Amino acid sequence: MPLGKDGRLTLYALTDGGLLRWTQRSRGGDRWDGPDFVPVANLTDLTIVQGADSYVHFLGRRERRGSDGPSVDFVHAVQYQTGRPVTEWRSIGNFHRDQESGRKVGPPAGAVDAQGAVFVFVRNAGRGLQMRREGKGGTWGAWQDLKGAGLAAGLVTSVTSSGLVEVFALGDRGAQQWRQEEPDGELRMIRTPLQFYALDGSVTALETAPDRLTYYWTDVNTSGVISYRAGAWPLPVGGYPGDGALVALRTALDGYDCTVLAQRGAGGTLLIGVCNTEREQDGVWWSDTTQECVGDPVLALDGHGRVVVAVRGRDGVVSVARQESGPGLTLSPHWHRL
Repeated sequence: MPLGKDGRLTLYALTDGGLLRWTQRSRGGDRWDGPDFVPVANLTDLTIVQGADSYVHFLGRRERRGSDGPSVDFVHAVQYQTGRPVTEWRSIGNFHRDQESGRKVGPPAGAVDAQGAVFVFVRNAGRGLQMRREGKGGTWGAWQDLKGAGLAAGLVTSVTSSGLVEVFALGDRGAQQWRQEEPDGELRMIRTPLQFYALDGSVTALETAPDRLTYYWTDVNTSGVISYRAGAWPLPVGGYPGDGALVALRTALDGYDCTVLAQRGAGGTLLIGVCNTEREQDGVWWSDTTQECVGDPVLALDGHGRVVVAVRGRDGVVSVARQESGPGLTLSPHWHRL
């Protein structure tokens, strides 16, 4: 849920033939406009990233059928202001020249650095990592092969507060990482894979100190949630997740710097976890909201700094709840159906 310069949140959902978009009517308000339909045909996957300038970038994987069979390319569009139209969807191509290899590419992951340059990352047919970067004036550079091997399709990208881009990818030999050492620098692979084996699609990253990321994922062996920071051992933090993604954010609760985690539980409802930031060893307090959750939940802070969470039910309806006044993190008992 990107937060615009005007303090309003926007919620997006992929649907047949395009996107659905809901826009908060006022800063921190309970009412939402929409859904507006944004047409874009043949998308199989979509990722949404936001830069420091608040522009919202859409990166999609598109599969079209022609007389010689299906072909895949990647597309990019931008929404510059809350509630305003989305630009034309422009193709940024495919790094594979033959269609058969081109169909084996993964979904895109994206990042926007401190200079406003857009990065797109994709697992290639050989299960390595490809990157393309938007340069000044909106001109895209050539695709670059960042190497890697045996990667899973899901990639996790992050941009730190100083503008450093980092990529985390699961693989057959463990987790592989690429990192910038300086803003606008080259992404370099960390040569020694991390011997962690997470459920594909479960990993999320959160900046928990300046230029320091904490990763959370579902362990494939214990089915519990793990936290990890560079230089430390992985730490089990509980939880009973389903097979989807964890999401995380930082916020102040009762005057303390806290991390909030959300996931779809094994029972199909939304679970919320709270801990002191970088103090997971002191305990993560999990609660079951009992709210039905299909797919991955979404977490955000609204224009007043309150936690907002959105989920989709089995009927396809999106529901939203926000933090209420009072101690700790208490969500409104009545979810607003959009």
